[in-house]
Amino acid sequence: MNPDRIEQQRIAEGLEEPVEEAANLAEKFGLDPFPVSYWIIDYDDMNELIAYGGFQTRYPHWRWGMQYDRQQKQGQFMGGKAFEIVNNDNPAHAFLQESNDLADQKAVITHVEAHSDFFKNNEWFGLFANNPDAAAMLERHAETIQEYMEDPDIDREAVEAWIDHVLCLEDNIDQHRAFVPAEARGDGEDVEAEMVDEKLDELDLSDEVRDQVFDQEWLDAQEGDEEVRFPAEPETDVLAFLRNHGKAYDEDAEKAVEMTEWQRDVLEILRKEAYYFAPQKMTKVMNEGWAAYWESKMMTDEAFAADDEFLSYADHMAAVLGSPGLNPYKLGLQLWNYVENTTNRREVVEKLLRVEGVTWRNFEDTVDLDHVRDLLEPEPWLVDVVGHLDELDPDDSRVDAAALERAHDGEIDVESYPWKVLTYEGLCERHYSLVKPAFRGFLKRISQSELERIARYLFDTDRYDSVAAAVADIDRAAGWDRMREIRESHNDVTFLDEFLTQEFVDDNDYFTYEYTHTTRDYRVTSADYRDVKKKLMLRFTNFGKPTVAVEDGNYENRNELLLAHQYNGVILDIQQARQTLERVFQLWGRPVNLKTIVKEVDEHDVEVARRRDREPEPEEVGKLLRYDGEEFSIEDLPWDAVEGIAATDIDYDTKPDEWLA
Repeated sequence: MNPDRIEQQRIAEGLEEPVEEAANLAEKFGLDPFPVSYWIIDYDDMNELIAYGGFQTRYPHWRWGMQYDRQQKQGQFMGGKAFEIVNNDNPAHAFLQESNDLADQKAVITHVEAHSDFFKNNEWFGLFANNPDAAAMLERHAETIQEYMEDPDIDREAVEAWIDHVLCLEDNIDQHRAFVPAEARGDGEDVEAEMVDEKLDELDLSDEVRDQVFDQEWLDAQEGDEEVRFPAEPETDVLAFLRNHGKAYDEDAEKAVEMTEWQRDVLEILRKEAYYFAPQKMTKVMNEGWAAYWESKMMTDEAFAADDEFLSYADHMAAVLGSPGLNPYKLGLQLWNYVENTTNRREVVEKLLRVEGVTWRNFEDTVDLDHVRDLLEPEPWLVDVVGHLDELDPDDSRVDAAALERAHDGEIDVESYPWKVLTYEGLCERHYSLVKPAFRGFLKRISQSELERIARYLFDTDRYDSVAAAVADIDRAAGWDRMREIRESHNDVTFLDEFLTQEFVDDNDYFTYEYTHTTRDYRVTSADYRDVKKKLMLRFTNFGKPTVAVEDGNYENRNELLLAHQYNGVILDIQQARQTLERVFQLWGRPVNLKTIVKEVDEHDVEVARRRDREPEPEEVGKLLRYDGEEFSIEDLPWDAVEGIAATDIDYDTKPDEWLA
């Protein structure tokens, strides 16, 4: 047997218990993941899988080699370390790098269980398929494209070039709708994109035949002044529109021709894959934060990392959370902690406001929150299960009676896994967030406005005669229950919109910065949560890419394509826009246009503003970018031509109505 395979088998056998117990602990915590299959692979295989997006087989293309090279150099020269990769599938497949130590492997396993729970239960992943067989789908796609490349009647380079054209637009789909085949999507109106003259030209009819078949009066009627526009409403699934209405540009004939079967097929394959991967891009902060949260709970709070593994695990977590730039792991973890703490705080305050004599006006004067926090501390036997095992009451709702009996019979290793004899309710109290050292001051930071808001919706019933009685009735599971509810329906944009508050910004030291013309460098500009929120959400709306929609497939009655950039205050990179239009031209076959809005600043205004130590006011101007296959041009547009694409108040609420109940 191959020595490498023997080593991988040895590692796999040593991980059987951690894999089994991590799944058991995840279930105890209230998670419901897909079953996970774990694979032990070497360093090169890990880099290859990361390049392939977590799957072993992808369609042939140079992009994978480029991503592999980037990943390998990151490990060699930048100190990056690949801990794991897991894909959204049922069962999920997770890959562990054989060179990682046991602490890293355990961290990865607990992290993966939480990811798999997110994949299974987040509604955005359900838009593609509730039970995806993604590995099989991607393998079929790879085989299909490989067959096209090997077909002697098809130029392999033409297939690769076609893929390049489509990939330039892979994020221009309607990620807020369920995937349906492109041909099943309607464009709002049953209108032909091509004009009659073009159809007649394609038939190559002589003038004599044209005159005999089509009288001049009828032809003149078809060439009326009325402009034919479609789709009826802007189409955000640009790939579907091009699949249904686009043409390929024939370089030799120098004209648009019908797409071949392989071209439409490849376009649809890449579109389908874009829909599959879209939920992962839409929920990066939520998903990584969710996995980091539960990994920490298992590895640290439940001591899944043994004493001799803890320092190695702490180094692992520090590397993950300490990555520079906008770190989705760190931001996500901070937001999930904030959701848990605010939910638990509201539950506590609601109970305390029902104590006789306590109102939102006298709350601070009549309630000793330090005493309340002491009362919230978990009972000693929940903190030290092993030392109080004989004292556990099997009739207590926080105790798993069946597991306790097995523990007494020696069938459960309570020293290693004390959580096994507790129920979900017991674990909620054991890990109650408001008594954790990192959050001990959270309860006392309740504001008067928040107290008033909570009191406004309380009914004058279920009064308590003491603070102790109120605390005894607090639901310790409220935080975790609320976290699972949010996990089901939100994406990154709605998550940030709802939970990024001024309190969160102040606690975690977030701020915005901008390039200033006066100082010619970047400066902190605001710590207001609205500014921070807007900037962060712009990073995640449409995966941080410009939102572009098809506005007209018959622009100015010339069969030209008109795209509209949904301007949100961030201007396009004109050079990148130009390169994109060149690609789109290959998929439309005729001239393509893009209207957008840019900010222009007069140099004189810049100098005046600099002398006055303030920023110049830029002017927003409409622009039309056009590429006809040979030349690229830019012209000004009147404001009324672009007014409809200027966002006055960006709508970040992208959850379907039925998820908002």
